Amino acid sequence: MSVNLPVDTYRFLLEQVQAAIFVVQEHCLVYVNPNLKQLFGYLPEDDLYGMEAAELTAPDYRDYVRQQVQARVEGVPGHVYEIECIRKDGTQFSAQVRGVRIELPNGVADLVTLHDVSDIKRATRMAQSRAQLLNNAEELARIGSAEMDLATGAMTLSSGMFNIFGETPSEATVTREWLLSRVPAADRPYVQAISEGVSPGEILEFQHRITHTDGSLRTVLHRGLAEADAQGQVVRSVTILQDITEQRAAEQRLDTLANTDEITGLRNRNALSERLDTALREAQRKEVQIAVIGIQIGQLKLVSESLGKAGGNLLLAAVAGRLQENLDASDMLAHFGNGEFTVLLARDEPMDEPLARQLAVAWMDALGVPLMVGDNEIKVTCGMGIALFPQHGQEPEELLHHVQAATYHADALGSNQICVFSVDMQSKAVTRLALESGLRRALERNEFELYYQPKLDLVSGAVVGAEALLQWHASGQPLGARTAFLDVAEETGLIVPIGEWVLRSLCEQSLAWQRQGLAPGRLAMNLSARQLLQSDIVQRIQTILAETGLESRYLGLEITEGVLLGERAHVTRVLGELKAMGIEISLEDFGTGYSNLSYLRTLPIDVVKVDRSFVHDVTAASQDVSITRAIITMAHSLQMKVLAEGVETEGQLALLIANHCDQMQGHYFSTSIPADAMAEVLRQGRQLPEHLLLRRTHQRTLLLVDDEDNIVASLKRLLRRDGYNVVTANSGAQGLQRLAEHAVDVIVSDQRMPGMTGVEFLRRAKELYPETVRMVLSGYTELQSITDAINEGAIYKFLTKPWDDERLRGHIAEAFSHKEMADENSRLGRAVIVANQELSAVNERLQTLLAEQREQINRESNSLVVAREVLDLIPTAIIGLDLAGMVAFVNADAEALFGSAALLLGRDADEVLSPELLQVWRQADGAYHDLQFAAQAYRVVCRVIGEESHSRGKLLVLTPAGPGLSLV
Repeated sequence: MSVNLPVDTYRFLLEQVQAAIFVVQEHCLVYVNPNLKQLFGYLPEDDLYGMEAAELTAPDYRDYVRQQVQARVEGVPGHVYEIECIRKDGTQFSAQVRGVRIELPNGVADLVTLHDVSDIKRATRMAQSRAQLLNNAEELARIGSAEMDLATGAMTLSSGMFNIFGETPSEATVTREWLLSRVPAADRPYVQAISEGVSPGEILEFQHRITHTDGSLRTVLHRGLAEADAQGQVVRSVTILQDITEQRAAEQRLDTLANTDEITGLRNRNALSERLDTALREAQRKEVQIAVIGIQIGQLKLVSESLGKAGGNLLLAAVAGRLQENLDASDMLAHFGNGEFTVLLARDEPMDEPLARQLAVAWMDALGVPLMVGDNEIKVTCGMGIALFPQHGQEPEELLHHVQAATYHADALGSNQICVFSVDMQSKAVTRLALESGLRRALERNEFELYYQPKLDLVSGAVVGAEALLQWHASGQPLGARTAFLDVAEETGLIVPIGEWVLRSLCEQSLAWQRQGLAPGRLAMNLSARQLLQSDIVQRIQTILAETGLESRYLGLEITEGVLLGERAHVTRVLGELKAMGIEISLEDFGTGYSNLSYLRTLPIDVVKVDRSFVHDVTAASQDVSITRAIITMAHSLQMKVLAEGVETEGQLALLIANHCDQMQGHYFSTSIPADAMAEVLRQGRQLPEHLLLRRTHQRTLLLVDDEDNIVASLKRLLRRDGYNVVTANSGAQGLQRLAEHAVDVIVSDQRMPGMTGVEFLRRAKELYPETVRMVLSGYTELQSITDAINEGAIYKFLTKPWDDERLRGHIAEAFSHKEMADENSRLGRAVIVANQELSAVNERLQTLLAEQREQINRESNSLVVAREVLDLIPTAIIGLDLAGMVAFVNADAEALFGSAALLLGRDADEVLSPELLQVWRQADGAYHDLQFAAQAYRVVCRVIGEESHSRGKLLVLTPAGPGLSLV
């Protein structure tokens, strides 16, 4: 049955519908209800008749809307879809649209219903964002949560909980039994009992295992909370599981690393000491003896030198395996390092010296059977020491020291010896123990002192720095050789605090000299292997530099070749970081260790220090001088400087200068001296003799060598007119001496001389002073030897006697021109090297500065993001305005109060703020003002951002003035 209502009644019904309704015909509006006008911001009197319906939508959606309208008019069934609409004022909102084809008297039309869904979409996005944040947090923390309704038994699991078990996340409801089934059967009663025993309001926490879908067992931290209703009945429980499997494994690995020898897998000294301490207390209670046996392997050094470090490690592992085969279950075998094994015998059977000897012999026999190390068969020999409790020691460390003394004594006696500790063999152990004990107290007693040996530049002759050498004074007297106590400090680890004292003292001394107006240059100290291998060595050095205030360019660190043998990656990284700080890195005692050139090329070394064993006098074997020259040439090609250690004579110094060594230190200039004496050297400006230096006003020097005095005198008279500094010698040996004493440019030598021919002399001169120009002037022609010498480059020209004066003068002038051109080329080459080094240093500093700036920008950016998030979360409306009064920032509460950020940002304060708020903003007095705004009472304050003299804007804060709310 249908009812025909009047048209006005239909219109009235449409206008009462709480939805936006309009009718479209020929794509234009022919009817709109009041709700549509209100939704789109039009006034009731606004006439929308004839407007194209698509104009109500955002431009990007208009073609789509036209297509949908046309399709429905043509009979295609309509469907619900979402579009972006645009209000009269230009703002946009999301809308859900549904249309249907209708028949009007004047033709077909489209009846459209439209709903504002902006709030729904915003809430959906927020819910999705929060859910994603929760999922991310659970994934990062390896956490899962579960909530159970105790009334129904239904349990809801987060995606993180599914992930912990390796299950695919599901929205299906699971039961408590599902969760318990993932706990191993053996642990299930324990987990169930603790979980059910929790009281409302209490938080339970314990650890247990779960079974992953891959079959592995994982360890989780279980936290639980029960909630009760108003009657106190538990109605809901929350469970949180955190996967701590990796954390537990890491803790176990740390414990293993701290107490296990890496090479052999045996327990180390720390673990054995703890076990020995327990065993001693038990033995004292039972009044029984225990024994400790030390074993020192004799072949380790030989195997390591022949098969490398890896071969030595294989030998140690094989020895450990052979010893373990003959151990009792109650025995403990440990490796202290360097082939030193220790066995603790704390058995139930009575332990005495004969039984300990018997066991030692059995182990020695077992080791006597050859071991296979790779493809090599090794027969091991060893020395064994025995110490017994209580007669040989009452404390763990005492007993270990005594067994070590006995082992060293046995090893000193020869192969396969067994010694029981006795007082008469204790002297060395006591001395060492006293040395170690004294070292431990030396810092407290201020017994250390730094001496300094100056370093000198071989171009300027000036002091450019010094090496700091540690001296130890006990009771006011030096105790032992420097290397003796440093070796003990290195072995015991005391080198770390001692090294830090040296570094701090060196930095403070450098600053003290600088304050006195002195120029100490760069002070250097030796960095030991143990210090260099510390994981935080760079941070330790940075801290001391920062605390003392010394610039890194005044500090140098020296390492020996021995530290390069292990932990290559760590050493390279640490040295690179130290060099990047501006610290100079020197390689000490070069040429005496095991480093190779390819390794040296990859290390960030600044200075190569030639060992004193290569710095020979001018009369030394020529091949040794060639080694020194090769080191200098190699270092310069790698853009490194060269410093010669142990220079004691002027001849040595002249040889080094002739071969372009950069720096020197040694007794020729100064021994190691106390700080006061070093200050006096700096104050006096002492330097090397001027005549030895490279950078000087050079006089052309000619060396004439001939055993006939009349020939020498005649040549001297002839050539002096050309302004040469003429030096003479009557033999080859005397000529070498003159070369050491003078910077000779050209040599003219006779061939036939007693003791050494001219060719032999010039060959030697070429080896020692390769830059000299060498000529033979002789009346005798020994064709073969002279030809060989010329081919070798030992002789520049061969001239004959008697000579033509003008031709001889011309040849010598040409030789000097040749020498000066070579000197200029060499100078330019050195200048290029220095310039490259300086450019490289500048580039490194720039890279470091850029990295620091990038890090600072990242920190500031992160801080800005955090600050923005904090301001958004504050439950107070906050508006930031710049100096011109433009809105530059609004937080979430301000958006809710004044409108969206899109409407506020960039607008002037006059357009956004009410007159009352404008007054508070202009005053910016920092005081609170009570105002009414948007039918709500607020406490308003405006404060200047930044210093008053350098204001960067103002911050306006509106806080709801609720009952009992205090803003102070």
